[in-house]
Amino acid sequence: MTAPIPKVLPEHYRHIYDIFQASISRFDCGRKCAPLNGGSPVCCSTQNAVPVVHRAEYKELQRRTDLWFDFKAYDAATKKIVKDLHRSCCAVECKGVAFCERDNRSLACRAFPFYPYLTREGEFVGLATYWDFRDRCWMISNMQVVDRKFVDEFVVAYEYLFKVDPREYDTFKDFSATMRRVFSRKKQPIFLIKRDGQGFLKVMPHGKGIKECGADDLRAYPPFTSEGTYARAARAEGGTVPAEGLVPA
Repeated sequence: MTAPIPKVLPEHYRHIYDIFQASISRFDCGRKCAPLNGGSPVCCSTQNAVPVVHRAEYKELQRRTDLWFDFKAYDAATKKIVKDLHRSCCAVECKGVAFCERDNRSLACRAFPFYPYLTREGEFVGLATYWDFRDRCWMISNMQVVDRKFVDEFVVAYEYLFKVDPREYDTFKDFSATMRRVFSRKKQPIFLIKRDGQGFLKVMPHGKGIKECGADDLRAYPPFTSEGTYARAARAEGGTVPAEGLVPA
């Protein structure tokens, strides 16, 4: 007999917010990507990413703040995103980065650009990045600057989420499998931050296992490969390169 699906409640997300508050890094990564995204961090604009939340999470956000509201699709792509959502989820939007309330960020905001990577056997071994944002998100090219506290809280938060909502576990297991297929076709490894925050892993293409690797093995992606390419890309978008440049000291 199939076990009943647990009811996900707003207080579950209240607990997640309490345990997942760490900043991703001591660097303000939004200042690095904003010149490429019309002056706004890539994760803070629905022109780049449409936030999707569980309806229980949305209830919790609405209880806490007036920051969030229903997302209105503006083109064919965003209409498809909204149309394809599971009935338990909804697309939302916030007032924008200038009005951000750190305590009232969604789980997706807190975690971006990372997602929990699950092996074929279902083991949660580390943090992977949303590949589609590699050309706009500076952090994907600088995983070595992620703080250990962020990793620790990320893992605790998602393990709790998987316990109260097994469907989220299934979603990320399926998404991890999709990424393995994509990267195998590209003949490239998937880089992970280890779940203990101490080092990195690379998932080898074509099912050839997971290997430990160092920060020197991590990849930078255009336009974050050099100061010159970054500056040219920023100028092309009408942006201004921050005073601290591209690469952290």
